[in-house]
Amino acid sequence: MKSKSARPLRRFWGWGLESDELLPTEIAIIQGMMARLGIARRTLPTPPTESEFSLPAPRITPPSSLEDTFSDTPHDRLSHAYGKSFADAVRMWNRDLPNPPDWVAFPPDEQAVIDILDWAGRENVAVVPYGGGSSVCGGVEPAVGSSYRATVSLDLERLNYVVEVDRASRSARIQAGILGPDLERDLRPHGLTLRHYPQSFQFSTLGGWIVTRAGGHYATLHTHIDEFVQSVRMITPAGVVETRRLPGSGAGPDPNQFIAGSEGVLGVVTEAWMRLQDRPTFRASASIRFSGFAAAVNCVRALAQSGLNPTNCRLLDPAEVAWTGVGDGRSPTLVLGFESADHELRPWMKRALELVRDFGGEYDTAAVERSMQAAASGADDEHRRGAAGAWRDAFIRMPYWRDPMVGAGAILDTFETAITWDRFDDFYGGVREDVEAAILQATGRPGSVSCRFTHVYPDGPAPYFTYSALGSPDGDLASSLAAWREIKLAANETVTGRGGTITHHHAVGRDHRSGYEHEAPPLFREALAAAKARLDPRGILNPGVLVDPVGRSVGITGALAPHNP
Repeated sequence: MKSKSARPLRRFWGWGLESDELLPTEIAIIQGMMARLGIARRTLPTPPTESEFSLPAPRITPPSSLEDTFSDTPHDRLSHAYGKSFADAVRMWNRDLPNPPDWVAFPPDEQAVIDILDWAGRENVAVVPYGGGSSVCGGVEPAVGSSYRATVSLDLERLNYVVEVDRASRSARIQAGILGPDLERDLRPHGLTLRHYPQSFQFSTLGGWIVTRAGGHYATLHTHIDEFVQSVRMITPAGVVETRRLPGSGAGPDPNQFIAGSEGVLGVVTEAWMRLQDRPTFRASASIRFSGFAAAVNCVRALAQSGLNPTNCRLLDPAEVAWTGVGDGRSPTLVLGFESADHELRPWMKRALELVRDFGGEYDTAAVERSMQAAASGADDEHRRGAAGAWRDAFIRMPYWRDPMVGAGAILDTFETAITWDRFDDFYGGVREDVEAAILQATGRPGSVSCRFTHVYPDGPAPYFTYSALGSPDGDLASSLAAWREIKLAANETVTGRGGTITHHHAVGRDHRSGYEHEAPPLFREALAAAKARLDPRGILNPGVLVDPVGRSVGITGALAPHNP
C-alpha cells in the first residue's frame, strides 16, 4: 500500500530520506566511533524493513466524509509511531512497536483539522499533532494510556505555504506544516529570512518549532522561535484561538507565549505571522583555541555580557573536541561568528577578538579575514562560509551518523539545559560526574560525557551534554534500551536537582515530564490543566505530555514508562 504523504518518503526507522546515503567519509567516521566504543564489527548493521513489523488492524473506522484524509498504510503508521530520539531509534532497530497509531491523518486545510478534532472528541480518540516528527523527547509518540479507543497522528504536511508577505513590516503569514528548507526557499525571492536553523531544520516545521519553543540559529539575543512570533492561529476542540498581529503589547499575559511551548496539548497551530529579517550579506567567523576550559568559559561569559551579540558563540569542551575531531582534537574550542544585512563587521569582530586574547584564546588571523572576504564576495554558499558554517554543516549531518551505531549496540544521546554563570562550574562538574557514574552502573563499562554551549546569555549558558557508551557488546538492543533508561533518568534528576532546567530547547514531551513537574510550580501546572480542560474538554490532544487531562490518569508513558524493560 502506497503512503499518502505528498513529500519524499523519509526513513521510518531513523533520520533522513529513504534515498539518502552515507558518504564514504562518513562511514569511516562511524566505523572509527564504533571502534572507540568497543564495537568490534566493521560492517554497518542492516536497517529494519516494513515487512518485519506486524501492525494490528486499526481499532476504529474514520467517518466516510474524512476517508480520503486518513491513511493506514504500513509506511505511514510506522513513520508516525516514534520521533527521532535514541530510544525511538533503538526500538525501531529492535523491531519493537507497542503503540503504533491506528491512523495517520493528512488534513488538506483548516476545516479538515476542525472536522477531525470534532470526530475524535465524539469517539474518544486521542489525537497527536505531528509536524516533522523530529521530537527527541517522546513528543509525538502515540503512547497515550489505555483510556482511549484509538489514536490518530495528525500530520500537517499539506498546510505548507507562505500565504502572505508584508515586506514593509518584514513579516509573513506562514502555514504551520511548512518545512524549514521550503520556508526559506519561499522567502528568498522577497529578500527575507526567518533565520531559524535548529539541527532538525531539514525535517522540522514552523508549527513544531512554535509549540516546542525551539532554539535556533542564534547563540545570543534571538535564541528561541517564540521571539519571532507576531501572531498565531490555533484550532482547539472548543474553537479557534487567533491572537492579534502587533509589533508588541503590554496588555496582560501574552497569548502567543501561552501557545508557544504548549506541545500540542491545547490545540493545533495551523499558521502564524512571523517576524523576519533581511538576508545577511556581511559575515565574520573565527575558530578559537584555549589552553584550558575555565578560561574559555570566562571568555564566553565576557562575550555574552559585552553587548556584541555574536550570532555564533559555540564553546566545545575538551571531551567534545576529542569526540568530534574539531581543531587539534584536544583544546577547548570556541566557534565565534557575526552576521548582518546592514553593516560591515570588522569593528565587532575586532572587539570580540580583543576579549578572546584577554583570556588567552588563539586563532588564525588570516582565516578570520578570509571569512569576511568570502562573505563580501558572495563566493560561497551561506551555510559554508567560515568556521561557523563548517560547524553547522557537520552539526546537520550528525543524526545520520547515529542511527547505524545505535543498531550496532551503541548508546548515543544528548540532553541540554541552562544554568546561571555563578553555578556553572559546580553544575558542569557535578552533572558529568553523575552521568558518568550512571553509565558505569547501567552498562558495567565507562562511557564518555562531553559538553558544548549551544546558546549563551548575559546571566548564563545553555550547556548541551553528549554521552556515549557501549550498551551491549553482543548487540542486544533491549539491554541497550534498559541501560539508556537508567542513564536518562539519572540525567533528568541531576540536571533539575542541581538547579538547571529540564530543557532549554528540546521540549518536554513524555521523556522530560518528570523533570517538568519538578521545575514548574504545582499551582501553575494545575492552572495549565484547567486551561487545557477549557480548550480540550474531552482531553484528546497529546495525552501524557506536560499534564494529564482533567479526569484522566495518563502519567509517564513511552520510553521512560516504569513498565518498560
